[in-house]
Amino acid sequence: MPLLGINITSTRIVSEEMAVGNSYGIKKSIIKCILISLGFGIIASIIFCLNASLIVKVCFHNKVSESIVYLISVALPMIAISASISGYFTAVRRVYKSVFANFLEYVAKIIITIFLLKKYLPSGNIESICFALILGDVLSEVCSFTYNIIVFVFDLNNKIGNNTISKNSSFLYRIFRILLPVAFTSYIRSGLSTLKQLIIPNSLEKNGINCETALAEYGTITGMAMPIVMFPATFLTAVSGLLIPEFSRYYVKKDYAKIKKYSDKLIINSFLFACVLTTIFIIFGDNLGRAIYHDASIGIYIKLFAPLIPFMYVDIVVDNILKGLDAQVNVLFINIADLLVSISFIFFFVPVFGIKGFIASVFASEILNFILSLKKLLDLEKSW
Repeated sequence: MPLLGINITSTRIVSEEMAVGNSYGIKKSIIKCILISLGFGIIASIIFCLNASLIVKVCFHNKVSESIVYLISVALPMIAISASISGYFTAVRRVYKSVFANFLEYVAKIIITIFLLKKYLPSGNIESICFALILGDVLSEVCSFTYNIIVFVFDLNNKIGNNTISKNSSFLYRIFRILLPVAFTSYIRSGLSTLKQLIIPNSLEKNGINCETALAEYGTITGMAMPIVMFPATFLTAVSGLLIPEFSRYYVKKDYAKIKKYSDKLIINSFLFACVLTTIFIIFGDNLGRAIYHDASIGIYIKLFAPLIPFMYVDIVVDNILKGLDAQVNVLFINIADLLVSISFIFFFVPVFGIKGFIASVFASEILNFILSLKKLLDLEKSW
């Protein structure tokens, strides 16, 4: 992602202007967000192009030419702009338009990729196949980007008025005040997450497990069991993402009573929802493993991670509430702390306890993340 954080930035800024009914501010702020996205997207493309040979060497082991990297770089400005527009639609409560854009992108990707693979797959040439896959991604991104631009322009011109509450000249400051800390901490988090993925197989091997078995056990947990445990969270994530603009409006209006009322209600309901899921996964974990993967052993891990569901699911809701309350940087620092704890467990305990040490790292990091996030929300409520 060429500019991490632009989505939440445009959501927050537009929500704040909507809270005071400033149509001028909505238009001015989102246009600035889009221009900033475009600028950083172009910079990212240039960096990719200038380092194409290095990327091909490190990531593709010189199996493909630099043209693959040049093709990827074409999509970066479009991805950045689409992220800004998605944040705008979330803020103005028309998130269905972003959802349709994503749907259009996935459908286009499937159709275009199938067509290209039928053409290039018979050749058996690795570069041609990679080129077909990347071109499918880029063309699908062009489709969703074009849709986003058309719908955004129509929406801005026809559904946003022209009244001006105040010509706020500090839009750039407000944008970068949110964007830069979020982007900086997001890049740190991404780096730590990559480091975590790299050291897990090595740590498992130090426990005496051979490379293939280590990757197989790790893949069983992260690629098979955890997706089942987290699948219901896709609904929760989509719904709780709408909390950001809502709580942002309450925060701008200093309506702290509503913030407390709705945050308490959301946390309790999400906790009850998570408890029901925990019970279902514990009772039917073996059956799910057999039904989905034809392997009852997967059910052991599903049942093992089921008690974590209340912590993980409630944390999703709390994090989005915090983002709406201008505490997005705190959320990212909490996530960084979570990763540091996880990496420490993996580095020190996995070589000694093997896969049990990795499971312990998941429990420790998720529970810590939940405790720190909830504590931050309670601290904010006490300060009002």
